[in-house]
Amino acid sequence: MPIQEQTDDLAYIINDLNARIRLLEGKYNLFGERLLIVNKNMIEEYKKTLNKQRVLEEEIKELKTSIELFKDIIKKMEASLKTFAKKEDLKVLEKYIELWNPIKFVTEEDVARMISRSKNG
Repeated sequence: MPIQEQTDDLAYIINDLNARIRLLEGKYNLFGERLLIVNKNMIEEYKKTLNKQRVLEEEIKELKTSIELFKDIIKKMEASLKTFAKKEDLKVLEKYIELWNPIKFVTEEDVARMISRSKNG
């Protein structure tokens, strides 16, 4: 094989390797840029997620406060309800009222009229 052919083959190989290296460098640079974009997006999403988490934590604190307030109100209502008359107590009172029948009670004026009628009559 003559030296000229070997030189041409060697030049072809070097040019081919040089083209491949440039292609790989381009892909590497493109990959680096994409990686930066992905990292930037991940950081933005992380910040959004942290903000959402903070908002949710605040809402949970507010809900816990509201629940405690409702518990206190319910305890006060329960204590208040204990002072009310029970159904059985009301039934006892109803029986006594029916027994006495205060509607048929007579006033002093009625008695005075009845006496005057009986004297006149």
